[in-house]
Amino acid sequence: MPTRSRFIPRQQGFTLIEIAIVLVIIGLLLGGVFKGQELIENSKAKNAANDMNAIIAAYNGYIDRYKRLPGDDGPLATLTARGGNWTQVTLFGNNNGAIASTAFETFTAGAGEGPAFWQHLKAANFITGNVADIGINALPRNAFGGLTGITSANVMPAAATGLLGNKVCLSQVPGKQALAMDNQLDDGRPNSGTLRATQGVAGTNTPPGANVPGGAAASYNESLIYTICRGM
Repeated sequence: MPTRSRFIPRQQGFTLIEIAIVLVIIGLLLGGVFKGQELIENSKAKNAANDMNAIIAAYNGYIDRYKRLPGDDGPLATLTARGGNWTQVTLFGNNNGAIASTAFETFTAGAGEGPAFWQHLKAANFITGNVADIGINALPRNAFGGLTGITSANVMPAAATGLLGNKVCLSQVPGKQALAMDNQLDDGRPNSGTLRATQGVAGTNTPPGANVPGGAAASYNESLIYTICRGM
């Protein structure tokens, strides 16, 4: 009767300790991935907040230097006569002391003074970018892949107290990052303070106040996309 060779090794599975070590390693790897994603999201919110601060500082710096509003400054001959980057400027305003940019024109190549706003700040070296860009190409991209625009319109629905004056706006901001920015820059609420938010449409540069189902919300929903605007 044949017998099993004593030289055939016996098969053994993983011990409980080995399995536990593998599970711990997998847990650490997953934790690192999730933590990395959170750090990226927080970094985007901080970068976007810093960009807003920089634009507001550039806006005020322009006023201090030229005693006029960027975008509203003109006529064209006055601007190009400054020389340097100003010779590339093609857009100008009517110099009436107000930046004409409707809510709809915030992220478009409309006829308002919004695109001129960006040309003037670039020509004055307050922000970086190609001075000759016009229309949507003149608008900077924000940290979330949306656009950065300017408006002087009331950014809230008629039923809510609006934010008047000139404002810098960001489109396509995820709810979690919108809340983080509002907490950092203002009062953490989308319908009050110097930073306002209205619901946007994913993948679209939604004008401020254009998509407000049921009126202005009093708190952020992290599953939604927002357009946020901050007074300058």
